[in-house]
Amino acid sequence: MSKFNWNYPTEMWVGENRIQDLSQACKSLNIKNPLLVTDNGLAKNKIILDAVKILRDKDISVEVFSDVVGNPTGTNVNDGVNLFNKNNCDGVIAVGGGSGLDVGKAIAFMSGQTLSIWDFEDTGDNWKKANSKKISPIIAIPTTAGTGSETGRASVILNEETGVKKIIFHPKFLPSIVILDPILTINLPPEITAATGMDALAHNLEAYCSTGYHPMADGIALEGMKLIDQWLLKAFKDGFNIEARMNMLTAASMGSTAFQKGLGAIHSLSHPVNAINNIHHGLSNAIFMPYVLTFNKDSIENKIINICKYLELKNQSFDGFINWVLDLRKKLNLPHKLSEVIKKEDLDIDKLSKMALDDPSTSTNPKKMSIDHMKDLYEHSMSGKLFK
Repeated sequence: MSKFNWNYPTEMWVGENRIQDLSQACKSLNIKNPLLVTDNGLAKNKIILDAVKILRDKDISVEVFSDVVGNPTGTNVNDGVNLFNKNNCDGVIAVGGGSGLDVGKAIAFMSGQTLSIWDFEDTGDNWKKANSKKISPIIAIPTTAGTGSETGRASVILNEETGVKKIIFHPKFLPSIVILDPILTINLPPEITAATGMDALAHNLEAYCSTGYHPMADGIALEGMKLIDQWLLKAFKDGFNIEARMNMLTAASMGSTAFQKGLGAIHSLSHPVNAINNIHHGLSNAIFMPYVLTFNKDSIENKIINICKYLELKNQSFDGFINWVLDLRKKLNLPHKLSEVIKKEDLDIDKLSKMALDDPSTSTNPKKMSIDHMKDLYEHSMSGKLFK
């Protein structure tokens, strides 16, 4: 496999075994004492052990921080910042899925700030409150092909006091170097491959359908969806298919690049159940997708037909696309109804609906949303009934 260096939206080192270039990445950013941030599940994995060895073999001192949960919290970030500053670290290497990457980016950002992380929520110009000169350089290495956090300018962090996921934004959240190495994803279990792959699809799809004018994002989103159509099932069925793994990593990075244009109600509905019910983000996106699409039909039908044409689907209609989504989920063994993963008595629809309406993703949904709309969407997703 050939190796490429991409520079949009940031510098990306792409190809098989590019993890071996990690020390070179540190050198190019003048990182001499990095904090490697990952999640609990990966901390003792060969991926992390090898990364540490690569660095130490080149006389780069490295500390590992892995106190990161699946839906990362403000406490995770604060604990990481304390370790970063205690050890006089000068950069972050974030390794893992969305949780490890989001916390790593947030640690690099918060290591030199005096305000609370919640002061930088992605509303208005909050990001301008930050001391930009005190943000440490970031190297991002995804081990799943879903969130695309490696090409994102934000982190999603749970505020434990309010129980609400907050999007924390600053342009310098964008990592300086991204390493996309398919070898790091070959042992990803099929069920995680499926859920993260649907997360990547949700990012590309919602970005394309969101409001606003951004032809570059639209073009990236279309090609990202095409890669997912061509490669997700292959990666799901054969985790050792390096070409499929590489293309899914690419599609995930493209989704995050594209959604600088905006997202929509799929994510608005997902964030509350991720925070309150601890449901995997990619899984919830997969469940909500057809309900939101059919709800938004009047506003997105022409765009959906454009997607059908680009994907060269046999049935190039809105219904044809919905059937494609449903068929893809079925082949990935993903549930159709929210009630398959959350008991009815554990779902506080009133509370979740208010949280969903307040979510930043709601503002760029193609159709204007109300709290009653959010309630309807949750109820339909529980019953399995699509909108007509």
